[in-house]
Amino acid sequence: MSPPDRPDISPACAGIVLAAGAGTRYGRPKVLAEGGAWLRAAVRALRGGGCDPVIVVLGATGPTPEIVDLPPDAEHVWAADWATGLGASLRAGLIAAARTPARYVAIMPVDTPDVGADVVTRVTTAAFAAPSGLARAVFHDRPGHPVVLAHQHWKAVYAAAVEDFGARTYLTGKGDMVCVTCDDLATGVDRDFPARTAR
Repeated sequence: MSPPDRPDISPACAGIVLAAGAGTRYGRPKVLAEGGAWLRAAVRALRGGGCDPVIVVLGATGPTPEIVDLPPDAEHVWAADWATGLGASLRAGLIAAARTPARYVAIMPVDTPDVGADVVTRVTTAAFAAPSGLARAVFHDRPGHPVVLAHQHWKAVYAAAVEDFGARTYLTGKGDMVCVTCDDLATGVDRDFPARTAR
């Protein structure tokens, strides 16, 4: 069943949550941040934006989801080579998405907790309408997430995703990428450090 705000004719889009990193600057894996609140927010945003399935890529926390309290409406895959960089997480997510009927993927990191379903819906809608099948959120002229890729781009993105480079290597210079302004909906800020406590 499609979400109520999305027409039934929308293409199938899988959501990928990149949550494999060790969170060195944060001090712990970000998938565990705030008791798993960031993870739940990312899954909720993708699911509410029409993505099915939602695939969470795990890494530093190990191959089983129990430690991260995976939301029941999400699937998981483990990137065994997660320590080699972000590219490993993206590759694992794309492999998992390729096993589904999805013709698009919406990619979100786990550390942008204020990005909600309204942002995902806006960006996926733009990607579905674009001849290129490529769209990404932009916040105050800064590229952000989600990034949405049509199926025809997955192999090239997979090949370019090495070390700490995700889809950016492939997308840089793509003149047919639709940049979708989402300043009015979220900040899109990546959280790299814990919130400071008041003194």
